[in-house]
Parts: sequence; C-alpha cells; structure tokens
Amino acid sequence: MVGRTAASTPRADMVRNRRLLLEAATAAFAERGVDVSMGEIAERAGVAKGTVFRHFASKEDLLAAITLQLLDRLTRTVDGLLGADDAAEALREFMTAGVEVLAADRAFCEVIGRPSLQHCEVRDAINRLCEGAEVLTARAREQGTVRGDITGMDVVLLLGGIHQTAAPLLAAQPQAWRRYLQLAFDGLCTPDARPLPHPPPAPLGPDEPLMPT
Repeated sequence: MVGRTAASTPRADMVRNRRLLLEAATAAFAERGVDVSMGEIAERAGVAKGTVFRHFASKEDLLAAITLQLLDRLTRTVDGLLGADDAAEALREFMTAGVEVLAADRAFCEVIGRPSLQHCEVRDAINRLCEGAEVLTARAREQGTVRGDITGMDVVLLLGGIHQTAAPLLAAQPQAWRRYLQLAFDGLCTPDARPLPHPPPAPLGPDEPLMPT
C-alpha cells in the first residue's frame, strides 16, 4: 500500500503541473500572443522553467496543445449542432462560437495563421473542423436557407475575415465583431444572389495558413 502511494505521487505531481502550465500558458498567450516566453509561463504557473520543457519540448508543442483544445471545443460545438431543426440558425451559432474564440484569444489567431507553428495534429484538427462545418453548411443548403454555392470551408475562412474586420475596434468595443458577423451571415442567407465569381476553395495544403494574420 505504501509503495503504491509513493509511486502515485510523482504521477499526480506531473498531472497537476501539466494542468497548471496549460492554464497559465492559455491565459498568457490569449492576452499577449505567441511571443510570451517560456520563463514567464513557468513563473505564472508557479513551477521551475525546466518543468515546462519536461512536459513540452518547445514553445511550438505548448502552443499546439492549447490550439488543439480550442479546435476540439469548436468541433464539439459543430457536432452538437448537427441535429438542429433550423440548419441556418445552427450555422449562425457555430460562426458566433468561432469568432468569439478568435476575439478572445490572440495566440489562436496567430497559430492558425502561421504555418510554421502548425503541427500535423493541429492541421488534422483543422481538417476535422472544416469537415464538420461542411456537414452543417450542407444541411442549410438542403433546407434552402443559405445560398447554394457556399461551402463549409467558405464558412470557416469567413470567421477569420470577420475577426480581422473588427480587430481595430475590439480594444474599445469588444463586441464590435457581432456587427460584421451579422453582415456576413446575411450575405450567406441570400439564396437568389448572383453566382460567386470564383470556384469554392479546395482543402488547404500543409504549408497554407487557414486564416489571415
């Protein structure tokens, strides 16, 4: 029994330290972007700097772990909306959740927009999100509540565009993005609009950023 307790203590410490690091890093990166140092993250978490590198070999690995959490959260949001009766309203809810994440988390914008910081796991998570968004968008197309030439990739890319449009206002008016979200969404919900002048985007390659920086 004693041996079991002694053996479990280091494991419990590792789990606790990882949680503290992720919480501290998530807050620091959200506030100031990817340039926050690993030393500052260690200080905010209340652990030694070496502890950071025992859990995450590089800053990119730490950023990837945080980004994966956010992408998984958005994917769960999509999954929870797939059974909604009103597919257009479900699409609006997804877009709202997506822009909220971008507006609240500076690092998320920077990581998504910089391929040098995109691990293969992050790219896979982005693809899963786009696939879910396509299913959600397809349901709205079938119901005739959005224009027929809109794809899930269009919708995901628009999230970054909406955020970037409102970005200069957000420090003073943190909810300004809702105005531009409504403008974009109204454009999607125009089934009789003129055809778009360019074909829909293809899936992004491994070196292409998903959203503008």
